[in-house]
Amino acid sequence: MHTQSHIKVWDLPVRLFHWSMVILLGLLWWSAEAGEMAWHQVFGFTLMVLLLFRILWGLVGSDTARFARFVHHPLKVLAYARSVRREGVKAHVGHNPLGAYMVVTLLSLLLLQLGTGLFATDEIFTEGPLVSYVSSDVASALTWLHKFNFNLLLLLATVHVLAVIWHLLNGDRLLGAMFTGKKPHIGENVAVRFAPLRRALLIVTVLGYLIGNFLIWPVLQSM
Repeated sequence: MHTQSHIKVWDLPVRLFHWSMVILLGLLWWSAEAGEMAWHQVFGFTLMVLLLFRILWGLVGSDTARFARFVHHPLKVLAYARSVRREGVKAHVGHNPLGAYMVVTLLSLLLLQLGTGLFATDEIFTEGPLVSYVSSDVASALTWLHKFNFNLLLLLATVHVLAVIWHLLNGDRLLGAMFTGKKPHIGENVAVRFAPLRRALLIVTVLGYLIGNFLIWPVLQSM
C-alpha cells in the first residue's frame, strides 16, 4: 500500500498563533456582548502580544512565516487567480498568493482593531489607556471604528473559513496542516528553513512582559 510522503511547512509558533487568535477573537466577541469590558481589555491586550509577535516572526521567523517569502506582487496574484480558474486549486508549500493577501489583510484589520481599542470608551465605566490623549470627538469616532471594524473581522473570518472548505473540497488540505504542521509532498524540491524555537520564546517573553506589566496587570488589579 502506497503511503504519501509529507513535508513540514508550518512551525509551532505559527500554528500556536493561529489557534490562539481564533480562541481570543471568540473571547473578545463574548466579552463585548456580555458587557465584560475588563476581560475584553485583558483579551485584547493578550491578542496584542500575539499580533506583535506574528509581525516580528514575519521578519525573523521560519521561511514559510516570513512576509518576504509569501507576499507577492499583485500581478503574480492575478496570474495565480487566473490559473485557479483554468486549472483548479494547486497546493503550495506555504501560503498561496491569494492566501498571502488574506493573511496581510487580516493582520492589518487586527492592528486597526487593537489601535482603535486603545482610544475606545463606553463613556461610563471602561476606556482605553490612551483616551486621555485625544478629544472626546476623536475618541467617539475611534470607538465607532473599533466596533465597525470588528464586523469586518467577522466577515473576513467567514470568508477565510469558506476558502479553507473550498480548498479541502478540491484536495488542498489546509486545515490539517495547521494542526500537524505537515502537508502532503507536492513534488516541489523546496527546502524550508525553520527558525529556532528559542527565538520565538524570547520574542514572546519580551512582548509578554512589556504588555503584561504596563497594560494587562493594571486592568487585572482594578477588577
